[in-house]
Amino acid sequence: MSRGIIKLEHMFSFIKHGVIILTIYRLMLKFIHRGSNRGVKMANVFDVAKYILQKQGAMTTMKLQKLVYYCQAWSIIWDQKPIFDEEIQAWASGPVVPELYKCHKGEFQISTLDKGDVSKLKAVEIETIDAVLGVYGDKPAQWLSDLSHMENPWKNARRGRKPGENCTKEITHAVLEEYYSSL
Repeated sequence: MSRGIIKLEHMFSFIKHGVIILTIYRLMLKFIHRGSNRGVKMANVFDVAKYILQKQGAMTTMKLQKLVYYCQAWSIIWDQKPIFDEEIQAWASGPVVPELYKCHKGEFQISTLDKGDVSKLKAVEIETIDAVLGVYGDKPAQWLSDLSHMENPWKNARRGRKPGENCTKEITHAVLEEYYSSL
């Protein structure tokens, strides 16, 4: 029992320190990446996922889903707008973007996407993604999943559901903003 408590304490410590590191890292990237937007149209989840895969290389589809989720959450806080419009749902395995899932369904590991165009990403969106990858990118998929399961957006969306039970309830932008801005 005490090992579990220590593990939780380390995770909560990471969250607290991670937010500070994310903010500092993003400010540094913003300074480095000053410049005009590279695209005109709003990015979509495939653009974000493709950029993540280009930067990080092959990963599990679960890890990609969690990284996309954290990019959306932190974009809403730092940029005051979502990075993509697609809905995030509170599945049993954690936050999932169903449109992205349909693209990689049946795969465990993914290294590229047929969909997506990284040139649609604006400089500020790239800064946000890079900052998220700088803190969360080296974490294992299960660690990211466990972290998302401890946080209120996913927990509250699944309230009343049994573990493993299907759930398509959306984790809204407002919920992400309320929770992550409080960190």
